[in-house]
Amino acid sequence: MTYFLNFRGGSIGGPVVDPYLLTGDGTTSPPSVAVVEWPLVPSVVAGKDILFVAHGFNVPYEYGACSLGRLEEYLNLPEPGLFIGVLWPGDAWIPVVDYPFEGDVAIECGRKLADFCNTCCRQAASLSFASHSLGGRLILEAIAGLDGDAELACVTAGAVNNDCLDTEYSGSTKQANRIYALASENDRVLKYAFAIGDPFADLLHDDHTPFELAFGTRGPAAPIPDKVRRPWQITKQVYDHGDYLPSGNIPAPPPPAPPDVEKWTRVADFMKRAFLGQTQTWPGG
Repeated sequence: MTYFLNFRGGSIGGPVVDPYLLTGDGTTSPPSVAVVEWPLVPSVVAGKDILFVAHGFNVPYEYGACSLGRLEEYLNLPEPGLFIGVLWPGDAWIPVVDYPFEGDVAIECGRKLADFCNTCCRQAASLSFASHSLGGRLILEAIAGLDGDAELACVTAGAVNNDCLDTEYSGSTKQANRIYALASENDRVLKYAFAIGDPFADLLHDDHTPFELAFGTRGPAAPIPDKVRRPWQITKQVYDHGDYLPSGNIPAPPPPAPPDVEKWTRVADFMKRAFLGQTQTWPGG
């Protein structure tokens, strides 16, 4: 059973709605989930160390629920850990070309996530956040809006400017106790699509530096905030943009033949160690 916080008003694209909690199996088609009634939400989160995980750009509802459901099953967080997958409408019927406008969607969802945490998660033991791709902007926006601190921000393949921790999200840097990142120079989406699409997004926003590299290409730009933990650069394996989370396709693709390891499981282990405050053994270790 997985918990999801749903911001979607449609299965593909659609408006951002006020989030509501779902629970069930996200790995079926359609997802076998039910709404958690609002009076029950405080009891679900009370005393829990919550890990919110946001998928990235161009992810439809069913794919996101399945991918995050598989991630939750693999992580198997120990008590009092509680995984909550964040489903948000960072996609459209005509994919990719809408990227410059999806930053606004991520920002709106991040602010609504902060409101949810400030209103419904007051009895939680701690709040942590992890993300893939443009979900990085969502979680950093959420952390900036919290009434209290976030225990963890873990940004993987971040589709956000590499200087964001010192510029537009300097407030998030102050709010987070620990910050982890994963980056790869082999990420073709960030190397090419981000480089093309982000200047258009820059025209819509005056709060971040234009023509910067993506956070998920080389990691955070210097000066590195003290809260950012090393290492973050993936150098010994080739990681493209889709390698960070499990597939959301149904049925699941077959695992690679031994002794190969599915790439996303290394990322999941990295997230789990970050969440539990353990020493990182990958990448670079």
